Amino acid sequence: MKTTIKWIDNMMMVGESASGHAVVMDGPEGLGGKNLGIRPMEMLLLGMGGCTTVDVVSTLKKMREEVQDCYAEITAKRADEHPKVFTEIHIHFVIKGHNLNDKKVAKAISLSADKHCSAAIMLGKTAQVTHDFEIHE
Repeated sequence: MKTTIKWIDNMMMVGESASGHAVVMDGPEGLGGKNLGIRPMEMLLLGMGGCTTVDVVSTLKKMREEVQDCYAEITAKRADEHPKVFTEIHIHFVIKGHNLNDKKVAKAISLSADKHCSAAIMLGKTAQVTHDFEIHE
């Protein structure tokens, strides 16, 4: 996998993925940015959220669960001193579907957290990663 980051000016940069997609990143005005893009550390959380959500949905579909919608709300805390790594990450899944089995939902989340989601497992080396869920019909 290969990505490129192009510095634009001040704290702004554009990242391009190997698949040809681009994203603007920028810092806050207090650090010389113009607040015109997502922060790099936010990108880490978004990447982890995307990775684990895909895992959960695909696992539930393999379990023949009728998933209609799924989203993850992620909250995180960072260390006060450099390196300001994530120290706590909590993922709250909201899963909508018809007759969803809560044991299967819990199993799908556990499989993602413990086995499938490379991003969550990697971030778990510095942060305590926790999760919970709610089911909506």
